Amino acid sequence: MKKNIFELFLDKVFNVPFWVKIVMYLKLADEMKEQAFENMLQNNRDEIFATFVPTITFKGKTELSERKYGLDNNIYNFLQCCLNEYSMLEISVNTFLSMEEIAKYYELCLEQNFIKKPESLEIHAMAGYIAGKFRTGEYFKQKGVIDVDQLQQAILAHKAAQESGNPKRFGEVMIELGLVTEEDLKAILILKDESKKRFILDYNTVPKPETQFSSDNQKYEEEIAVLKDENIKLKRKMLQLLELVKRNDQQ
Repeated sequence: MKKNIFELFLDKVFNVPFWVKIVMYLKLADEMKEQAFENMLQNNRDEIFATFVPTITFKGKTELSERKYGLDNNIYNFLQCCLNEYSMLEISVNTFLSMEEIAKYYELCLEQNFIKKPESLEIHAMAGYIAGKFRTGEYFKQKGVIDVDQLQQAILAHKAAQESGNPKRFGEVMIELGLVTEEDLKAILILKDESKKRFILDYNTVPKPETQFSSDNQKYEEEIAVLKDENIKLKRKMLQLLELVKRNDQQ
């Protein structure tokens, strides 16, 4: 049975008192609105990249088993996670890698036909965008929001703005042309920036991950050591606070 670190984290969240959940929900709702994620959250769950579960192909299973091509161990670890039916988020959390790093392994395996191409245009576009394969305009084209002619129109308008001495970002040009909304652009820019971050949970409360990626292992261990140290300090402060409260009650 696969270990699901993220599910353990959610169990902790769901076990807090309901009045705490209400405040958490309101705070999250405000943040989602501020960062223009409301439209994205209205999508079907199958359209959200973090919840997407890659499907390993027969070729991928064969290579994972035989390792005929002698690929980097990170690729085999990613394929093993796919075989275990991990979502993109679960792969990230269980390996301590950022979503950007996971997206790059995803794209590499997709190119080698080790995993199936998703039916969702949104998943395909977002994976390429987070991995750095698609730029902003190409992302919206792959998603089906704009066509080839509209993308070319934006490229020419952007080039003209640069040459006129009034340089603009490509996204600004797309908004001015009415090809995308400001909210849609803001959401994907934030998402791309956030995808560079790692999400590491309290290591004292989760099982050891099944897979470890070979690169920067020492760096990950150092980050975990810092988290453990902070957790110990927090526990000490809590004990001191409880002791103080107990003394006050006895007076």
